[in-house]
Amino acid sequence: MSTAEERPTTYRTFDEVQETLSPAEQRFERIRRTTGLFAGPVLGIVTYLACSSLDEPAQRLAGVLAWVAVYWICEAIPIPVTAMLAMAAVIALGIATADDVFGAFGNSTIFVFIGGFILAESMRKHGLDRRFAFGILSLPGVAASTTRIIVAFGAITAVLSGFVSNTATAAMMMPIGAGIVGFMASAMRRSSDGDTDLNPQRLQFATALMLMVAYSASVGGLLTPVGSPPNLIGRAYLEEELDVTIPFFQWMILAFPLVLLMFLVLCVLLVRLNKPEIKRVEGVEGYIAEERQKLGTMGPGGRNTLIAFGTAVALWVLPGAVGLVTGGESDTYDWLLEHLDEGAVAIFAASLLFLLPLDWGKREFTLSWNDAVKIDWGTIILFGSGIALGGLLSSTGLAETMGTSLSDLLGTDTLVGITILATVIAVLISETTSNTASVVVVAPIAAQLALAADVNPAIPVLAAVFGASFGFMLPVSTPPNAIVYGTGMVPITKMLRSGIVFDVIGIVIIVTGVTVMANLLGIG
Repeated sequence: MSTAEERPTTYRTFDEVQETLSPAEQRFERIRRTTGLFAGPVLGIVTYLACSSLDEPAQRLAGVLAWVAVYWICEAIPIPVTAMLAMAAVIALGIATADDVFGAFGNSTIFVFIGGFILAESMRKHGLDRRFAFGILSLPGVAASTTRIIVAFGAITAVLSGFVSNTATAAMMMPIGAGIVGFMASAMRRSSDGDTDLNPQRLQFATALMLMVAYSASVGGLLTPVGSPPNLIGRAYLEEELDVTIPFFQWMILAFPLVLLMFLVLCVLLVRLNKPEIKRVEGVEGYIAEERQKLGTMGPGGRNTLIAFGTAVALWVLPGAVGLVTGGESDTYDWLLEHLDEGAVAIFAASLLFLLPLDWGKREFTLSWNDAVKIDWGTIILFGSGIALGGLLSSTGLAETMGTSLSDLLGTDTLVGITILATVIAVLISETTSNTASVVVVAPIAAQLALAADVNPAIPVLAAVFGASFGFMLPVSTPPNAIVYGTGMVPITKMLRSGIVFDVIGIVIIVTGVTVMANLLGIG
């Protein structure tokens, strides 16, 4: 069972991250963060002055976003704090009212996130993550080779990440993976006559396994709307600004072929670039069986968590499944869409954890409020500010201006060209800042480019959403990357090499897959 102290930190200050860095990397981080601290306000003022031709609200917003972008990229202060300062600045500068800005936190998708995080916390508390992982690894033949272990671990992570945030999933799976690496290193040391120089942190197997945790968490997060923050933000933008609604189940149908293809490519890529030292180590099956036995039988906490989680998934999927059967034309489908709001479902499922008892006599329930407050509130703050800033990009006309300028500069006026541009920009931005920030900036621009060219805006927006989760080159690109990098098992050079290749292949898959599936499903 994980504790708050054991859980990897998503938004880390320099003093928290420096222990995992080499001296050269520490110097780079210090320069990056210090430079950004002073460059952010300067660039904000310069951008404001350079945009004097815009309306005053759009001009001021451009300055705020330039400052925010530098702080996000350089991590001068924690990313959620930058988001809070951005909201305060937007209100203080008269760009929007406090009710409009803070009203974003009343968005239904905020409560999808809160409910999902609380469910994930219960999974951690009652060991469902470890039970699920060791159960899959115990399947016949899985532990027979190092490659199969890597692939199976990736499959577990990807499936979990579809329903629990990619950050929480990576945090769940990393300690299990580290335990397997430790056992493998011990077994290899025994088989090499006690070679004491064998460092588990420098094993190719360790690098491949940890990168698989990070990358498959991001890939699997695309599977459902609740799997990753960009999904929820992009989906909310499509519905509120473009009047395009994508039900939960339809999103899964759209994303599944892309996720499957990405995962297959990921398996081949990581094993080829980080080939395990040996194909098989004796005793792995015994280690997994021993760890599984330690878990014992599932207690009431685990069963109650499964009930709550199953309830959430069933109610999330139900409207889309009915819509698929009825073609979206039945009264039942309309009723379900109206009454089974995904935020309400998430909160209801999370509330079950405080109602289902562990020990009725002691009035002890599956989760306590002290457990619930351990969720990642920083990401929720970042998410709410993302919705607010994304809406302002549209309402002030800044997104339209940026989109038109890009279109004129690059001569991009076809659906394919705009989709490629949106995906590439989203991937590049997500490499240096949060994927939430990436989709907040790119989705409105992609939409305005498409509207100006009179093509379906839903396709480039969806491509930008998927591309925002594709930041695989650097530890700062995504929280899962930072989590596994903190183990010391992933050298920065190997993350860069694997990430560059997967980014390029991923862009091709996203552009092609989103275009084909959106047209097949009639989205937009």
